[in-house]
Amino acid sequence: MTSDESAISPAQARRRFRDGLVTPNAGWSAGYAQANLIAVPRDYAFDVLLFAQRNPKPCPVLDVLEPGQYAGPLLPGGDIRTDIPAYRIYFDGELVTETTDAREYWTDDLVAFLIGCSFSFEAALVDSGVPVRHIEEGVNVPMYRTDRQCRSAGRIGGPLVVSMRPLPPEQVADAVRITSRYPSVHGTPVHVGDPAALGIADLSAPDYGDPVTIRPGEIPVFWACGVTPQAAVMQSRPPLAIGHAPGHMLITDLRDSELVVP
Repeated sequence: MTSDESAISPAQARRRFRDGLVTPNAGWSAGYAQANLIAVPRDYAFDVLLFAQRNPKPCPVLDVLEPGQYAGPLLPGGDIRTDIPAYRIYFDGELVTETTDAREYWTDDLVAFLIGCSFSFEAALVDSGVPVRHIEEGVNVPMYRTDRQCRSAGRIGGPLVVSMRPLPPEQVADAVRITSRYPSVHGTPVHVGDPAALGIADLSAPDYGDPVTIRPGEIPVFWACGVTPQAAVMQSRPPLAIGHAPGHMLITDLRDSELVVP
């Protein structure tokens, strides 16, 4: 990521992605919230909403669009079907393709959920001197499926997915304090330390994203991740679902400062 990418407006970023740019976008449009996407048929929308309500750490809802709607107040003038760098398309829970344009698969009864993203608190971590390794290394954040099952809702259920950031021991408390002020974008970590406690066997082999360097003495810190609804889709197998490619987020016009609690 260059300084230009951190400085451009959300509308400019969305336009670049609409024009075909594919890239993980942590740190883009600094100061503006990014969002995960999961869209399901209307018949499944209540189950997904209830799943999010029962699992607020991995699924903090920023907005829900009307059936078939593909624009909204968080992306004025935008199109949720084209303005994300990459999408994943699922049929009956199976990932069938990844694409830069979801219009071919969009239907009039799809309900889109915009889920808070931990990228929103990363600027606050960096500003406080807490390292964010995937930004430093210019790669996608590492994400892992855990052996912890979320609380099910109707026909929707699945495992918790987490993102990981390695930190020096003396900065873990700072990271917890800073992220505690962002409950609508996952908030505090769900686990600190031994990945085996989450059923993660190998930190160098994330289920989504890229591995990052863990320096001697650093501790892995895990936050709930907005890819969790896609893991639920894969387990629950609705007939159609559209999500963002992990780490390839919707950049919204919502300011991070609006998500901070005192």
